Amino acid sequence: MTQYEHQQGNDVADRVVVITGGGTGIGAAIAERYASEGARVVVLGRRLAPLEETAARTGAWPIVADAADGASARAAVAQVVEKYGRIDVVVANAGGHGFASVGETSDTDWDAAIRANLSTAFVLTREALPVLERTAAQHGTAQIVIVSSLAGLYSGPSVAGYTVGKHALIGLTRSLARDYSRRGVRTNAVCPGWVRTPMADAEMDEFASHAAEIEGREAGYAAVTADVPIGRPAEPAEIASIVRFLGSSQSSYITGAVIVADGGAHIVDLPTLAFEHAGM
Repeated sequence: MTQYEHQQGNDVADRVVVITGGGTGIGAAIAERYASEGARVVVLGRRLAPLEETAARTGAWPIVADAADGASARAAVAQVVEKYGRIDVVVANAGGHGFASVGETSDTDWDAAIRANLSTAFVLTREALPVLERTAAQHGTAQIVIVSSLAGLYSGPSVAGYTVGKHALIGLTRSLARDYSRRGVRTNAVCPGWVRTPMADAEMDEFASHAAEIEGREAGYAAVTADVPIGRPAEPAEIASIVRFLGSSQSSYITGAVIVADGGAHIVDLPTLAFEHAGM
């Protein structure tokens, strides 16, 4: 049996998976997916209540920590190592903030956007790298999966801080992959489009309240995915399945990749939409 086949047989069962932003949305779905296959899941976040909700559903271990703060992230990593002895997968999923144009973004708002969308991934992965390298040396592999966004490739209106932070995550992914893949730690990124999460639900509610022709959340989702080839938003579990693949031995020859999961939105030629809308 080859090493690859041996890894396939074990896959994610008993692996230690640390997920930032694990209390809600995509992070919670990732926790559920890994836990359902026997992984030992740790969910990190700054608010205990949502972490405990995820823990109650999945059996995950909740740790209150600020992934963007070096001391807090270091302490969280130490707690995981003390309990489990290793970390196999880090999923940098935390994000948010930065919903304004450049001219409308204050220094405080800018700092918050970069902290939430970039520093959470940078700081936690930095603190976890020595443990991940040790895991890779002992067990053959370790993974980092960074959850960016379609905003990491393109820009929407008035989301400067969010867009810059998500773009930077692609650079972080590639830098980690370049420096650490030979040490057994692979890093890849996922760029979701619209996903049904509490944050997106709130955006759809606000959208509906400001657009006279949009009545309710579902109409909002229908409007923002009207020109997406698949024609609907993703469910969190669909993104979780991609993260699970990248954070496992099944993706053993993939590193530095950016997987776009947007229902095909990125393949649409925007100037030709006028022809389609005209029925041509």
